[in-house]
Amino acid sequence: MTCSIVPPYLLARIAEQQQDGFGRAAEAARRALAEIPPVQQARAQARNSPSPHRDTALAPSLRREVCDAGAREILPGTLVRSEGDSPTRDEAVDEAYDGLGAAHALFRDAYGRASVDGVGGALAATVHYGRDYDNAFWNGERMVCGDGDGEIFQRFTKSLTVIGHELTHGVVQYTARFEYQGQAGALNESVSDVFGVLVEQKLLHQEAARATWLVGAGLFTEQVSGTALRSLKAPGTAYDDDVLGQDPQPATMAGYVETTADNGGVHINSGIPNHAFYLAATTMGNYAWERAGQIWYDALTEQNLPVDCTFTRFAAGTLSAAEKRYGTSGAEYGAVSDAWNAVGISP
Repeated sequence: MTCSIVPPYLLARIAEQQQDGFGRAAEAARRALAEIPPVQQARAQARNSPSPHRDTALAPSLRREVCDAGAREILPGTLVRSEGDSPTRDEAVDEAYDGLGAAHALFRDAYGRASVDGVGGALAATVHYGRDYDNAFWNGERMVCGDGDGEIFQRFTKSLTVIGHELTHGVVQYTARFEYQGQAGALNESVSDVFGVLVEQKLLHQEAARATWLVGAGLFTEQVSGTALRSLKAPGTAYDDDVLGQDPQPATMAGYVETTADNGGVHINSGIPNHAFYLAATTMGNYAWERAGQIWYDALTEQNLPVDCTFTRFAAGTLSAAEKRYGTSGAEYGAVSDAWNAVGISP
């Protein structure tokens, strides 16, 4: 399954560019598109593998491993920084190392989760993947980041939300196991966006009202008219550029896109549950990772959601999680219900 941060439709548009100044980006996008099938295969195999045995007596500490692919498309690459090592002065290596730590801190401190797999497994990343590689992805075992083409995209480790997003694909792999197709695939992307932004918000100690709610901010070069890949606050507004076009994400079911492309529109339609989380979190106020994030995490890990989960079923799961933790009379339950109704989904 293709759980990459840059949607195929965006890569396809870049690949078609013939404008002066974007030749390198067009070639890089074509190579990134060609990489999608093998990533799909690796992710599908990982989703079907058994979950690791959980030993509740374990209290594992953080273990990070960052490898350098050396501009080759070979994994894992050469190990260049392990847990406790000093900074390397390679920006991508050190950003990945710090980002792994920030993601680990969110899931450990807020939700009591021991690493991505829930049993304290090492957090692994590979940087400098490929030549001008325009993407980042989770391959079932590790986060992999390219350095970008330098014309449209910068290195992907620059964005903490990208790192958090990819590692959350790993959490989904070990919990709900949403298939990467249709609404279940859009939920896979959405949950990864949600916890991706929460990783950043927790590190920066940002309240919901002060956060940017952007995924992939800082990735674009100065040649691009855009702030990020996606916006949970205002889906459809992340970029509007001559080369990239306009962000196509809908915020409500009124704009739901029926398509066979991109595994049934998993990146486009993820804007709808993304916006529902934003509405719920900002209504609850304070820190979004506390109550809203806890409800989404509980739904993901405790509600026995089907692998082919629909938006309606996931919404119902979040309501059940809110009821279990806060009761139906609590403000949290009302905020979740109102948020889903606002995007056109009745749990």
